[in-house]
Amino acid sequence: MPVNRLLRAAFAALAVTALTPARPVAAQTVMKLANATINDVQHEWQKLFAADLQKRVGDKVKTEIYPASQLGAIPRMVDGVLLGTIESFITPTAFLTPTDPRFQIFDVPGLFASPEHVHAVIHDPAYRDHMETMFLNRGLRIIGAIYNSPTVVLTKQPAPTLEALKGMKVRTFASPLQIEPMKAIGAIPVPLALTEVIPQLQSGGLDGMLAGMPILTAFKYYDVAKFVTDLNFAQIISVDVINEAWFQKQPKDVQEAIRAAGRAAEQQAFPWGVNNVQKTNELWLANKGEILKLPQQEQASMMQTFVSLGTNIVAQNPVVKAEMEKLQALVEAKRPK
Repeated sequence: MPVNRLLRAAFAALAVTALTPARPVAAQTVMKLANATINDVQHEWQKLFAADLQKRVGDKVKTEIYPASQLGAIPRMVDGVLLGTIESFITPTAFLTPTDPRFQIFDVPGLFASPEHVHAVIHDPAYRDHMETMFLNRGLRIIGAIYNSPTVVLTKQPAPTLEALKGMKVRTFASPLQIEPMKAIGAIPVPLALTEVIPQLQSGGLDGMLAGMPILTAFKYYDVAKFVTDLNFAQIISVDVINEAWFQKQPKDVQEAIRAAGRAAEQQAFPWGVNNVQKTNELWLANKGEILKLPQQEQASMMQTFVSLGTNIVAQNPVVKAEMEKLQALVEAKRPK
């Protein structure tokens, strides 16, 4: 074939190639999963969710788990998921109360009788659907809701009675339903992010903290303080919230997979979480910590005060009160006989 014909054929082939539309390459979605804790039920939910999502959508979504406040202190992670710089954040509901006061209904003292009671209520099919979309007006969707642990108070000095807690500076969650009860028993509530607690305990800026036992063992608080008083006035519930604007940008099959993976991980995480509370109690004692209980009469009196406080706090806001009444009806329907 003459050279000029070869050149014309080559140019024609290039032209056809240039005009042929390239096959679109699907962009991989990155989903950052943020968390202030590690090696607890929140972290376990994240791992279960990531594994389940991968089975459902393969490489369409790349999950990246960031435990132990790697993406910032709790307020910064809340801001991140609200702004969309973090796709997903799991936390006790109390830390989301500044974002929307309706989150505090889950923290009312005396609301739940046991972990199983929590599980029955928040995973009631109709109510779980309601929970998912409760906060869409804030740009948040709940894709995970789990039982976390009972509330205990860690102290540097033993506190076997409420009198011993008077005057102590106690770290609380950023919720009136932890702040006001501490005031009622004479303690001084100090809302702080988890990352700030150990330095404050070491320096004397704090005398104690409200938390769940799994956090105390995961971060080896027994090296800083040895005494836990099992106040058990509320069951901590954790939720995983995602940025709704980000969620709506995902293909329909990815949206459904995210929702389904979140629900599946909830069910798997529940027995793990219950067992973990028992294991962490044992671990605390094995590391020469002590677990104290209030005298029975004092516990009952404290609960009466705390329940009254909680009822009054949620009744102050009509929107919160309406949500509380809806939740309370289900709580009573599911209460163990």
